Amino acid sequence: MPAVPPQPARTPAAAPAEGTPAPIATQAPGTPAPTAPLAPLTAADQHSVIQVRGARENNLREVSLDLPKRRLTVFTGVSGSGKSSLVFGTIAAESQRLINETYTAFVQSFMPSLGRPDVDALHNLSAAIVVDQERMGANSRSTVGTATDAYTMLRIIYSRLGTPHIGTSSAFSFNVAEGMCTACEGVGEVSTVDVDQLVDRTKSLNEGAITVPGFAVDNWYWQVMANSGLYDPDTKLADFTETEWADFLYKPSTKIKTSSHTITYEGLVTKVQRVYLTKDRETMQTQLRAFVDRAVVFRSCPDCGGSRLNAAALSSTIDGVNIAQCSAMQISDLATFVRGIADASVGPIVSALRDLLDSLVEIGLGYLSLDRPSGTLSGGEAQRVKMVRHLGSSLTDVTYVFDEPTVGLHPHDIRRMNDLLLRLRDKGNTVLVVEHKPEVIAIADHVVDLGPGAGSEGGHLCYAGDVPGLRASGTLTGRHLDHRAKLREQPRTPRGWLSIRGADAHNLKNVDVEVPEGVLTVVTGVAGSGKSSLIHGYLSGREGVVVADQSPIRGSRRSNPATYTGLLGPIRTAFAKANGVKPALFSANSAGACPNCNGLGLVYTDLAMMAGVASTCEECEGKRFTPEVLTYTLRGKNISEVLGMSIAEAHTFFPTGQAHTILGRLNDVGLGYLRLGQPLNTLSGGERQRIKLAIHMAEKSSTYVLDEPTTGLHLADVDKLLALLDQLVDAGNTVVVIEHHQAVMAHADWLIDLGPGGGHAGGQIIFEGTPTALVEKGDTLTAEHLREYVGG
Repeated sequence: MPAVPPQPARTPAAAPAEGTPAPIATQAPGTPAPTAPLAPLTAADQHSVIQVRGARENNLREVSLDLPKRRLTVFTGVSGSGKSSLVFGTIAAESQRLINETYTAFVQSFMPSLGRPDVDALHNLSAAIVVDQERMGANSRSTVGTATDAYTMLRIIYSRLGTPHIGTSSAFSFNVAEGMCTACEGVGEVSTVDVDQLVDRTKSLNEGAITVPGFAVDNWYWQVMANSGLYDPDTKLADFTETEWADFLYKPSTKIKTSSHTITYEGLVTKVQRVYLTKDRETMQTQLRAFVDRAVVFRSCPDCGGSRLNAAALSSTIDGVNIAQCSAMQISDLATFVRGIADASVGPIVSALRDLLDSLVEIGLGYLSLDRPSGTLSGGEAQRVKMVRHLGSSLTDVTYVFDEPTVGLHPHDIRRMNDLLLRLRDKGNTVLVVEHKPEVIAIADHVVDLGPGAGSEGGHLCYAGDVPGLRASGTLTGRHLDHRAKLREQPRTPRGWLSIRGADAHNLKNVDVEVPEGVLTVVTGVAGSGKSSLIHGYLSGREGVVVADQSPIRGSRRSNPATYTGLLGPIRTAFAKANGVKPALFSANSAGACPNCNGLGLVYTDLAMMAGVASTCEECEGKRFTPEVLTYTLRGKNISEVLGMSIAEAHTFFPTGQAHTILGRLNDVGLGYLRLGQPLNTLSGGERQRIKLAIHMAEKSSTYVLDEPTTGLHLADVDKLLALLDQLVDAGNTVVVIEHHQAVMAHADWLIDLGPGGGHAGGQIIFEGTPTALVEKGDTLTAEHLREYVGG
């Protein structure tokens, strides 16, 4: 690995000498660093750092610091301490805003509108590329191959070497007419409609026989059908003639004259397919999405076998393998196949494809295939796919920003991720990483620790310096950096077993396994080994099993923790009782809403060719309620002030009753820093999982399934999570956790390890037993890393 060039020396007043702790080390642990002004930089080193002065975005408290350029800087601190506000909301946001301003107004109209971050000054920024955990586009035409350009390279190779020769690279594309299968239009699937999910045959139209959303009696769509004259709206559907049934369901678009006017009629199935099934599922409203999931059956296209391509494209082969078979290969196998292509005419493109595929394998994604729809990738997988794209970039001296790149990675894969972060740095780039894992913090050139707490108790710069200095700093992160959870001396005894037999979904190889009841079980293994396929596929759907995962929480931009958890109900009741008025006044979605912004607190302005702008409502000043409602108080606080409280503050404010109980559960899962009125779409995957867990804790359940609950948790908060899991088990529940974190593995009563590798190299149970047994006798990758972890 190339050596990192030395950084120009500088001695700002607030910065420690190399290898020594920041000034916070001399204070009481957990207190923020002093806010002494940074000394001015010399002319020699003023361009070697990113200067941040007076950052106040969200909860940041006048944060000023210098970040070394062309280095790897890791940002640490508890959830809600201000890491993302500094890295994403301030540094990356301003870089992207300045770049966007260089484009014409017409081009800017297609870009998101970015406001200037709340900061006094930012100097020496370079172009920022954010590589986050946002799911990749869920468009059904987007695959791993198209997202990484690997499929484009394959198409070029096949257009040159494929026999018989069928044309240019577009002849192998499923997204253009020249190459796509005409039956499925390049999607690979065809849909059929279950008619009995659309109608109730025992009823007539006038009795509400149509159960499709938007077709209620007297609705416009319903009126067109009822007044068509093709059948009697008082006749039960079961009594329709064959012709009436065909007209009712399948008649193509037709002009029909009625007594008063001409209408355009089409059968129910015809209209449903046109109006609903041509839309992207992810953009649908919740009710409509549920209907489509219920009524539409998708199956592999019989014409192309799911390959998406037409017969001509499938007929062209290299060494007897067509392009669809290449796309279906596991990437690690495809890399081997590509290395066997030696024709000089495609030498450069083969070399580029080989490097790309090798990078995907190296980053732990070798178990994927190029035909995998990108919308099915997890947040962590999506981030790693994006990362690989940048590894091959010729750009240098840019700022790469990563959001917990180790999410979903086994300790074995984290080492490979670290290598890639260092490679990006060594190309001459500045790498900024928000991360909790000690393995990533350990490789940092520079660490910035924010806190000391979350929300209103965070936002301070607690430490900035090197890793040895962090260890000695006395901050919460420094104190926990070398903390290790201990193996249980006396694991709990199972009270029974949940049997899984013959599990063969995805890469599982006819797996038989017994999951113990009444204990804490951790299911682990490298990425792609089959953990989720086993647990979600064969355990999650059973009666009494509650699943709390990281999937997005459906809801509008009005949804927040108070509405989602049912907390707003008792809060509204308390306000109504204290003031002798109706509870509806205290809902921003009802009678109490500000009429100017309809209770959103924001006004959205459409600027035609320019990007739309969201501005704080001038009438309510963002408080969402009418002035009258804000005059009503509960123990000195109005409803807007209560919704602005953190969960921890509200827990104290409501000392008894249902509100106190709900807030207590939210506190227990580590969400005390969230505001009651914080929009749900701002929550991370880990926060979404924990808010779901808090809700499920109120239910009578016997088995909880959690999927990587440590995501987004600081080292200190992992201990709190372990205590919560113990609380659930000690209450008589079974807890099954899919997890890579060694602290959770060590704390478990029982481990199930899958592998030995990912994809077709996995799918087998390679260990079942206690963590102690795995450490003492195991020879798996998990055993190797857990042994190293507990050994210190």
